[in-house]
Amino acid sequence: METRQDIDLQHLKARLEERRAEILGLIHSSQESRGVVELDQTRQGRLSRMDALQGQEMAKETERRRQAELKRIEAALARMESGDYGYCLSCDEEIAAKRLELDPSVSLCVDCAEDAGG
Repeated sequence: METRQDIDLQHLKARLEERRAEILGLIHSSQESRGVVELDQTRQGRLSRMDALQGQEMAKETERRRQAELKRIEAALARMESGDYGYCLSCDEEIAAKRLELDPSVSLCVDCAEDAGG
């Protein structure tokens, strides 16, 4: 595939790297909220424990989403290095420049994303 002339690859790469650094910082700073919730009734009431467990589950889901986004970013950066960036992984057509600008980590064109349910 040839290098796309209609996208600012350096700008998109910088955005991806900035977002990656932000996610890594968030992952590091939120480790405590995903820790084990103590079930000692002498230290906290039942409702407080339920709140703590719910907060822990929400933190775990947030972490899962951050990890998924991190994988998409890493994959996009790898496609940039290989020269495949900006082309749909499904049909090999160009991904619209506006779509890449909205989310530089996308890997599918609009049609293929709709077909895939995303």
